[in-house]
Amino acid sequence: MSTQDSSAAPGQYSSVRIEKGVRDPYVAQVTLIGPGPHNGMGPDFWAEMPRVMAELDADPDVRAAVIAGQGRNFSYGLDLTAMMPQFMEFLPQDKTPDASRNERILDFVENMRRAIDSVASAKTPTVAAVQGRCIGGAVDLISACDVRHGAADSSYSIREVKVGIVADMGSLARLPHIIGQGLTRELALTGRDIDAETALRYGLVTHVAEDAAGVLDSAHATAAEIAGNPPLVVRGTREVLNRGIEGQIYENNRYVATWNAGFLASADMMEAISATLEKREARFTGR
Repeated sequence: MSTQDSSAAPGQYSSVRIEKGVRDPYVAQVTLIGPGPHNGMGPDFWAEMPRVMAELDADPDVRAAVIAGQGRNFSYGLDLTAMMPQFMEFLPQDKTPDASRNERILDFVENMRRAIDSVASAKTPTVAAVQGRCIGGAVDLISACDVRHGAADSSYSIREVKVGIVADMGSLARLPHIIGQGLTRELALTGRDIDAETALRYGLVTHVAEDAAGVLDSAHATAAEIAGNPPLVVRGTREVLNRGIEGQIYENNRYVATWNAGFLASADMMEAISATLEKREARFTGR
C-alpha cells in the first residue's frame, strides 16, 4: 500500500502531522497534510492512519485528539492520481476469468478501510475540525470521529458515486446513525454538496464557527472538555455508544467491500476517473 516504513519512529508520517499538548496538555492535533493536493488521501494516508491512532492510544498524556486539515480545505478525499497505479492493477488484461482479482480487490478495500476504522475504534476520542471542502473519503473520516465542528465555509459531499465507486470506507454505514437515512441517501445517490448550515441542521456537525481559525478553537475547546473528564469513564461511555451500532457497521462495510470486489473495476469507474482528471463530463454506459 505504501512506501512508508512501518518501523519509522513515532510521529514521523508523510500524510499527517501530529502535535501534542500545544493548546492543552492532554489534547493532540492530527493535521492532514497530503502529500496530495488539498490534503488528498493517497497510499501513505491509508497505510499510516492506523499507526497514528495506535501512537495516540499508547500515549498516556493524550486523552483526546483534534483531526484537522492543512490549508484552505479539510480534504478532497481520495487522491485519484496517487492511487491510480493500484487501481490499474485490478483492471482485467483480457477476457479470461480470474477470481483471484476479485479477492485482491476485496483485500485492497478492506486494508484501506482499516485507516478509517482505526479512528472509530481507537481509545482516543476525536473531534473533527472542518474548513473548506470535505469530500468523499474525508466524509468517511469525519463520520468515524466522535464529534464534528465545521467552519462557515465548509461543505460536505459523498462524491464516490461521481467516480464510479460505491462508497466503501464507512460513511454509508455510519452516516445513517448521524444524519438519518433520508439525507444519507440523497447525498450518496446524487453526490451533491451540502453547506455548513445544512450540515448543522441535520447533525453532521454540532457547531459552526466563523472561519478556519474559529473552528480549530471550538474543536480544541471541546476536545479539552472531553480530556478534562475521567479517562476511563470517557472510554467506557464511547464503548457503550459504539456497541449499539458496531455490528451493523461491520456487516454493512463487509457487504460493500464484497460488492466493490465484484464491480469496482468497471468501464464506468475508469470513465469517471478519466473525466475527473481531464475535467470533463463523464459519459457512463452502465458497464
